[in-house]
Amino acid sequence: MKVEQIYTGCLSEAAYYIESEGEAIIIDPLRETQPYLDKLEKEGAKLKYIFETHFHADFVSGHLDLAKKTGATIVYGPNAETSYDIYQAKDGEELKVGKVAFKILHTPGHTMESTTYLLRDENGKDYAIFSGDTLFLGDVGRPDLAIKQGEITREDLAGFMFDSLREKIMPLDDGIIVYPGHGAGSSCGKNLSTDTWGYLGDQKKINYALRADMTKEEFVKEVTAGLTPAPQYFAKNAMMNKSGYESFDKVLKTGNMPLTPTLFEELVETEDALMLDTRSKEEFAKEHIPNSVFIGIEGDFAPWVGALITDIKQPILIIAPEGQEEEVVTRLARVGYDNTLGYLKGGIETWKAVGRETDSIPCVTSDELAGKIENGLDGTILDVRKPTEYLTQHVAGATNFPLDYINKNMNRLDRNKTYYLHCLGGYRSLIFASIIQARGYRNLVNIEKGWDSIVESAVPKTEHVCPTTMTQEVIDEAMAAVLK
Repeated sequence: MKVEQIYTGCLSEAAYYIESEGEAIIIDPLRETQPYLDKLEKEGAKLKYIFETHFHADFVSGHLDLAKKTGATIVYGPNAETSYDIYQAKDGEELKVGKVAFKILHTPGHTMESTTYLLRDENGKDYAIFSGDTLFLGDVGRPDLAIKQGEITREDLAGFMFDSLREKIMPLDDGIIVYPGHGAGSSCGKNLSTDTWGYLGDQKKINYALRADMTKEEFVKEVTAGLTPAPQYFAKNAMMNKSGYESFDKVLKTGNMPLTPTLFEELVETEDALMLDTRSKEEFAKEHIPNSVFIGIEGDFAPWVGALITDIKQPILIIAPEGQEEEVVTRLARVGYDNTLGYLKGGIETWKAVGRETDSIPCVTSDELAGKIENGLDGTILDVRKPTEYLTQHVAGATNFPLDYINKNMNRLDRNKTYYLHCLGGYRSLIFASIIQARGYRNLVNIEKGWDSIVESAVPKTEHVCPTTMTQEVIDEAMAAVLK
């Protein structure tokens, strides 16, 4: 038996490859299939099943393309209704792969079709669970993504999850390995561990949601407390996973197309295409194409694309670091942004070589900011971090304006004011600056290296907030102020 976790850091997502006696399964594959095909060829194995733990919301799975290319059967648990052929497994059913078996554990709560797969080894011993978004290390999946207006609430889903955990997972042996669908950084839970696997016995001791003395009412209250609105692309990705999507090969062929500056510019006009600059934050701040938006490939690229570009069918043109154009198209497709039209061949240098104009975003260091504050700052400091980050400590007098909700709150900005922007390290604040600059705001200054630099400088700051005083009520009040 061979078990391999295939972890993708930019999505905090774990897919799995399990093989026995030349037969293999893959659990929750990413959009691009070639790495899995290469793996199967290398191992000389035949893919028998593709297991899906649920309809993913934070990425588009590669199950359809992979099934077409290998002939493998797509497996979901109970309650999964799709527009394509699947094998809908029954709760308690066992599926054989070589000499091992997988027992189907229907674990609704995160979604109604959520399923955990229990792996039994060659001797029939329970070895591991692949828990998807039902059980994470340190947390459980959020219960608000499969709400149906007038039919099912997040409290209903949380109640189902309580039952699923206590009836299906907690009775299992403490020595079983937990292989979750996500790690820290995912928006599918609130407090995920940086570990990507662990033992069930340890989770029973440290995971708040698995407390043996917890009532269902307490569980529902704790699991639903402090849930921020899900990123807007989640529902769209879930629908693509349920209903189908364009072949990734076709998406890549169209998106990985080199374009001259003239054709690039024509497509901006004729297709109303968004120019997406994925270079480093330093390069973008220094020089970029006017009205382009920055989301650097070096950071949490795909989740920020999904959170901020509200139209998943938006035509997109790419300015990428040389040699990374295909990677950008791939990462966009992972979260359902399939309408990429090509990239600027030669990048910004080609653009300038034919006489096209460029723009920039002024930057200051934290020491320069301290001097400006001392002499009377000519503007407003916008802290674009999350409310919890802002509450912990912030620049005295700064306004919290989280990047996550920029599209909702754009009308609060004044074109005549000067804004000094910062986040933790300079990535989010430059995304923020690029978005509002493209919408006509000109008086912008980015604070280099963000809070990491400010905290060590003479910039006046509030006192640190003790974690015990940052109650859920305080957090909820801050979120309400941001979202009002």
